[in-house]
Formats: sequence, C-alpha cells, structure tokens
Amino acid sequence: MTTDKNPESALERAIGSFGFGIININSVIGAGIFGLPAAAAAMSGAFSPWLFVLAGLLVLTVVLSFAQAASYFNKTGGALTYASHAFGPFVGFQTGWLAYLSRVAAMGANTNLLVTYASWFWAPLDSEPWHSLTLTALIGSLTWLNVVGVRNSVGLLYVFTVMKLLPLSLLILVGLGKIDLGALIGAELPAIGELGEGILLVLYAYVGFEGTVVTAGEGKNPRRDLPRALINTILIIGVMYVLVQMVSYAVMPGLAGSSKALADVAGILFGPWGAAMLTLGAVFSIGGNLHSSLLSAPRMTFALGRDGSLPAWFAKVHPTHHTPHVSIWFYGALCLIMALTGSFVWLAVISTLVRLLTYMVCIAALPRIKKTADPGGEPFHLPGGLAIPGVALLLCLWLITHAAPNSWLMTGLFFLAGSVLYFLTRWKQPPSMPES
Repeated sequence: MTTDKNPESALERAIGSFGFGIININSVIGAGIFGLPAAAAAMSGAFSPWLFVLAGLLVLTVVLSFAQAASYFNKTGGALTYASHAFGPFVGFQTGWLAYLSRVAAMGANTNLLVTYASWFWAPLDSEPWHSLTLTALIGSLTWLNVVGVRNSVGLLYVFTVMKLLPLSLLILVGLGKIDLGALIGAELPAIGELGEGILLVLYAYVGFEGTVVTAGEGKNPRRDLPRALINTILIIGVMYVLVQMVSYAVMPGLAGSSKALADVAGILFGPWGAAMLTLGAVFSIGGNLHSSLLSAPRMTFALGRDGSLPAWFAKVHPTHHTPHVSIWFYGALCLIMALTGSFVWLAVISTLVRLLTYMVCIAALPRIKKTADPGGEPFHLPGGLAIPGVALLLCLWLITHAAPNSWLMTGLFFLAGSVLYFLTRWKQPPSMPES
C-alpha cells in the first residue's frame, strides 16, 4: 500500500485528450439511446427529435461550464473538487456522495439490462442461476480490469466505443433517406409543462459527462485536455442522438409502442439480421458505460478519502498498478449487491434530479473558482464571461421543478444520511490533507 501523505501523487498520469474523449463517449452513451426513442415519441410525437435538440443545447451550456471549471484543476474529484474549493468540504462531500449513489444505482440497473439484452442470443441468461452468475462474472471482471491499471481500462474502452458506435452509425446512414423534413419542421410544439417533462426525460441520454472530469488526477495534462474532450464529444453525441430519433420516427410509425425501439427500426431497415446487430450494439454500448462507470466513480470515494471526508483507506493506491484499488473493489462489490438484489430500482429514479443538483452546485462555484483557483497556464475561457453558466443554471433550475415529489424525498433522505456519515468521519478522522 502506498504510504505517501498525498495519495494523488501515486496515481499514474496516463490519460490524454483522446482518452478523455473515449471515457466521455462511454460515460454518456449507454442504455438511454436504446430506450428513449420510443418514450420520447410517445410523449411528443413528431416533435420528439426536437426534444433531443433542446436537451442537447441545455447540456452543452452545462458542459461548457464544466469545461471551464476543469481547466483550473489537475486533481481527482471533478464536481466534488469544484464544490469543495468554492463552498467548503461539507458541500463538496454532499456533491460527491449523492453523485456516487446515483452512479451505483445506474450501474446496478444497467448491468441487469445488459444481461437481459444478451439473453437474446442465449435465453438461459434471463433465468437463474445463469443471470446471477453472469452479473457476478461481468462486474467482477470489469472491476479487476480497472484495478490492474488505468491504461488497460482506457484501452478496453476503445473497443467498446467502436462496437457501440458502428451499429448506430449504420442505422443513421441507411435511414437518412427516410427522414421527412417537412413533418419535422411542422411538428407542433408541446405545452410548456409537457415540454419540460419531455426535456427532463430525454436529458437522461446525455448525463454522465460529469464522471469524466473525476479522472483528472490520472490525466497527462487535464487542464488542457479535459475541456477539449468534453466539448467535442458532447457535440458528436448530440448530433448522433438527434439523427437516431429522426430516423426512428420516420422508419417506424408505431415507434411509441415499441419496447425495443432501435432493434425494431433496424429490423425494418436491414431485415432479419438488423435486430441482432442492434442488440449486440446495445450490449457493447451498455458494457462501455459500465466500464466507464467503474473507471470514474471509484475516484469519487478516493477523493473523499484523500480529503478526510471518508475513511482514509478509500484513498489507498496500489503500489504496483497505481490505481485506487480499495475504492474500485468497494464500488464493484456495492454495485454487485445492488444488481443481485434489485434494490437499486427505487434509487435509480433520483438519478437525473441528483445530477441536475450537482450541475447547479458546480456552475454556482465558477465565480469563486475563477477568482481563487490557480490558473495554471491557460484556463479555458467562455465568451460572455458568466453568461453561459448563468443560462445553464437557470435551465437546470427550471428542469428540477418538474421532478416528482418522491424524487425530492429520496434525495433529502440521502442528504441526511450523508450528513451523518460526514460528521462521524470528520469526528474520528485526523485533519484533511492539504491540496497538492
């Protein structure tokens, strides 16, 4: 185990701009795009592609804000680091705590979904004991791969990226000629309340980029590379999402009633092998998302352990592999428990709300970060000063008003639980380590 007073220095800085981009693509593109086309069509009909446009523009304002914050830091933590710097360790802890729980729930849910998709190829995977055995093998192997080195983790993400983008790209290319631009341009705008609910729904397909900035401590030059990677990849993802929705709505009139929308669309476009192609694409898409989650989320507990907000053993770094192995194994075990028991479902519903609250905290931290953080060379500057972050903050505030009361209740309960954990740890822990 590392004995360095600053465990951050024991991490291997192996991720470049392209690596950050790959992590971001896999953090964002997961199960959402395979399930949301039907739900968006059911809610807004011909206007549904524009929901993806509006949600993409909203996310872009938030991503630009995160890009600016990321250009001031080269340490692990992401959102919790930004919040801690501006508002102190308690707000930073709560930001990281709630985001971490949200990712655990999503990891458990998506792992089950991946095995369910894979059962299309081998039916026993959808029944016991094969379902549980596959969950255990999948989470165990991905956890081990992340422990043995960040280079291996990013390398595997390259494979996942190709395998998830290829079927989606083929779907778009073959289906482009089916798009009816007249129907899209003339689509009726939903009522304001329905529009907000629709954007909140579609936003789920775009979230996850905040996990990428957590890995800054293992970047070669994160202040330079992270902003570039965040912005470029979210633009690519947004264009892809909009085109997928346009093609899906044009090709399949009954899209709103489909339980496996993109597989059905591919079946229409490509014939019998289309469903198999998209199902395999879904497996790799979700697999990349899971692997990306295992790469980024454990760095949250590592950062909290480093800062003294969680027990110090969370911040231990493997002496050979230079990875936060305790945090990685803990995250993998917790995700496996959630996946096997199914208790993650009720937690998953707060995912988008928690992320929006996290975004708001980080955006609100920007003025203080710009004044007090070490610029460290060339920080990323936004045109208009704080105008874009201000728009992002207002849009997030508008969207959280559409969250269900039970989502707020669960978020509040976890906030209280986190508060108890924080003060107990602070009471027992020695003073936090100084920033590097």
